Amino acid sequence: MSDYYQLLECDRGAGPEDIKRAYRRLARQYHPDVNGNDPESAERFKEINKAYSVLSDPDKRQRYDTYGEAGVEGLAGQGADPFSTFGASFDDLLGQFFGGGGDPFGGGRTRARSRARRGETIGMRLRLPFTEAIFGTSKDVRVRAATTCGRCAGSGAKAGTEPTVCSRCNGSGQQRTVRQSLLGQLVTATTCPVCSGTGQEIRSPCPECHGQGLMMEDSTLTIDIPPGLEDGSQIRYQGRGHAGQYGGPAGDLIVELAVDAHPVFDRRGDDLICSVEIPMTVAALGGSVPLETLDGKETVEVEPGTQSGEVKRFRKRGVPHPDGRGRGDLLVQVAVVTPTHLGEQQRALIRQLAQLRGEEVEPQGGGLFARLKGSGR
Repeated sequence: MSDYYQLLECDRGAGPEDIKRAYRRLARQYHPDVNGNDPESAERFKEINKAYSVLSDPDKRQRYDTYGEAGVEGLAGQGADPFSTFGASFDDLLGQFFGGGGDPFGGGRTRARSRARRGETIGMRLRLPFTEAIFGTSKDVRVRAATTCGRCAGSGAKAGTEPTVCSRCNGSGQQRTVRQSLLGQLVTATTCPVCSGTGQEIRSPCPECHGQGLMMEDSTLTIDIPPGLEDGSQIRYQGRGHAGQYGGPAGDLIVELAVDAHPVFDRRGDDLICSVEIPMTVAALGGSVPLETLDGKETVEVEPGTQSGEVKRFRKRGVPHPDGRGRGDLLVQVAVVTPTHLGEQQRALIRQLAQLRGEEVEPQGGGLFARLKGSGR
């Protein structure tokens, strides 16, 4: 039996990253593409992959540590490692670790990337009245976006022609340069400037879109805005952005809301807040005052002795929740208004009330300046 830890040249306390680094180093060393299909190297490479397929999986590794190779018999190589067969090339192996189709030194085989490009996202700002943002609405918006060219159906090639293999890179998508150094030949790979890495060249461009496969067009879209969104909220509409190039998926449309302020109501989360003025007499004796809300007319009931600043709560008269489940509340703050212009009879009645309550007020015709003048000061 083989010891998987010895095969990967690491100890039993090695972490996942240590095991991965050990595997990467050994796989590069013993890969058949590097060793000219040497049978001994191929067998060692197979054993390394088997060990890695077990030790890279936490469950398999635990069973191996507990029961040995018998505990994972038949499990090694099942989905844990893509290189358990020799169908994978050395370039594929390096691509798993370096994110590309070739080795990091410019050698090996490369693959041309797909011509298809995802369309770009369009962003726009939409101004909404306060009430429409609260209750939701539908809006027609004008959008200028790239659409698939109708003449070439998005291929970019003139009618009766089609893209061909790139004449510069022969379909590889890369242009290579070789230079000598003290270490030998160094190969540098760059994206082909003719085909932009796609491996295909349009020699007869479509006269309508000039080979781009896209045309800019203005259109009107009807978008639905759910209720309860705040100023600055963003809504993403998938597939409503610029069309994809050469068959790629369309981008998205992102609408950012700019909500106008309301002359009466402010918003605090899911609640609406406003204030209502009531006369001093109503605050003292009780009564009711009308209030025009976003849902229509309401009546604010005022209990006797209501103080300025008190808050009346109207349940479920606030902001609807975007998911359609319930609403916030309407909070009405009472502002008691003190009269500023009183007739003589009104003043006399208030003085009489003050006397009955034992409250000291200014004497009739008096006041601070009147008293100072009367005292001769």
